[in-house]
Amino acid sequence: MSQQPLIAHLLELRTRLLHAVAAVMLVFICLVYWAQDIYHYIATPLLDVMPQSGSMIATDVAAPFFAPFKLTLILSFFIAIPYVLYQIWAFIAPGLYKHEKRLVVPLLFSSTLLFYLGMAFAYFVVFPVVFGFFTSVAPEGVNIATDINSYLSFVLKLFFAFGLSFEIPVAVVLLCWAGVTTVEDLREKRPYIVVGAFVVGMLLTPPDVISQTMLAVPMLLLFEGGLLAARFYTKKDSEEESDEQEHAN
Repeated sequence: MSQQPLIAHLLELRTRLLHAVAAVMLVFICLVYWAQDIYHYIATPLLDVMPQSGSMIATDVAAPFFAPFKLTLILSFFIAIPYVLYQIWAFIAPGLYKHEKRLVVPLLFSSTLLFYLGMAFAYFVVFPVVFGFFTSVAPEGVNIATDINSYLSFVLKLFFAFGLSFEIPVAVVLLCWAGVTTVEDLREKRPYIVVGAFVVGMLLTPPDVISQTMLAVPMLLLFEGGLLAARFYTKKDSEEESDEQEHAN
């Protein structure tokens, strides 16, 4: 198989990156008109549990404009993730063996779906519980007034934390497929993984037991799901040898 020069690979990479950026900007242009509505929708879990005397405030002059703008831009990237991953796949696919292609395609699809599920879990399950807890423990006489920029940073952190943590099955499958570890070895280390899940929950979420537990428990369940899926993705020497012969020819 003839190898392309380095400059050809760089040009191909630039083209793929431009396509990915163009897709994000196209989605952003379609959504920016509703930026204020999108922010209100994201703020709804907090607004629903706030006392009547509470409200959201903007301590910066430009915050009412830039906070929804920033949220819409990040949301545009999330929506365009399938196309961005497709561009990555199109760039690396020519250099993959046949058995590697059979692994990558379902992993790209599942990783995208799991990331979306993690964000949905954070919004519909975690946010109402966490915000309800925070507003209920406010000392008497304290008026709750959350800055819109601080709130946006808080929810984005949780979105990323839950989105990435839901990728655990994909990580388990890749580790087992690459030969770094085995399903049996991971099962033996389950007690350490339980402790690690709660440590990760402590590091990625706000300093309260509720959100830490609501992240750690799904991580453990996803880990068990990854162990089940990893049993179907194991390297086969015969397939690798045949693929290597095809590439050599």
